[in-house]
Amino acid sequence: MKFSKFHTLGNDFLIVDQDEVADFTDYADLARAMCERHTGAGADGLLLISVKNAPQGEVGFRIFNADGSEAEISGNGLRCAGAYLFAQGRIEGDTAVFLTGTGPRSCRLIERDGSRFTIRIEMGRPRLTAAEIPFDDGRPHDRIIDYPLMINRKVYPVTVVSMGNPHCDIFVDQMPSRVEWQEIGREIEIHPFFPNRTNVEFIRLVGRGEIEVVFWERGVGETLSSGSGSCAASAAAMIKGYVDRRVKVKTALGSLLVEWPSESEPVFQTGPAEFSFVGSFLLK
Repeated sequence: MKFSKFHTLGNDFLIVDQDEVADFTDYADLARAMCERHTGAGADGLLLISVKNAPQGEVGFRIFNADGSEAEISGNGLRCAGAYLFAQGRIEGDTAVFLTGTGPRSCRLIERDGSRFTIRIEMGRPRLTAAEIPFDDGRPHDRIIDYPLMINRKVYPVTVVSMGNPHCDIFVDQMPSRVEWQEIGREIEIHPFFPNRTNVEFIRLVGRGEIEVVFWERGVGETLSSGSGSCAASAAAMIKGYVDRRVKVKTALGSLLVEWPSESEPVFQTGPAEFSFVGSFLLK
């Protein structure tokens, strides 16, 4: 089975045409095997794509985390899948529509420079109610802002949103140590108030137009960047009035741009996606 590897700011994905594995059903096991960094190809996730309508740019999209769990959406994954399609000439023109588990998401090629692509993705409107996220502490919430979440006998004020997948955001004056934020992220991911588990972002405000974020991803652990996490962190900062509607998100290996013109409109993210290599994987 052939695959391609792309990454965006260090968040890496293996991309497989679903037609290549049409007779294979255990995608969770396939993701675990392929994403293992010592015995597989190594990645944060496995993307399965399927071109449904090339002239209209309609493409099926599924994502499996490194632990085999299926996620609803991935902003970085969508950019990498878009770069793959544009590199392969699999669709006509410079736009695509991905059919994700959380609805259709449009994609547009902004620029190509060799193996590096700049892509803009429409991420939909953030979901803010407890039922939509989902977040369940036994009470209804229209919004979850500065909620006192107890972790390891310490209270963290968290702001919770969904970009089609759940995100728990913590604002900090300075970034905690790597050991500390990984421990907190690991505990919050499986907190019982998040029935579907959650992604976690630690956010430091740089200015009205910039934030710095580190990411703990559900089903993966530490990742060097996250597209949906960057959107969720930006949306949380906007809701709290900390930043403007256009935000540069600084990650470990670079930056991407998040725009949310108003709460009645979708969020957009623009950032790089880069080709790494192609390979073959032996299906068991």
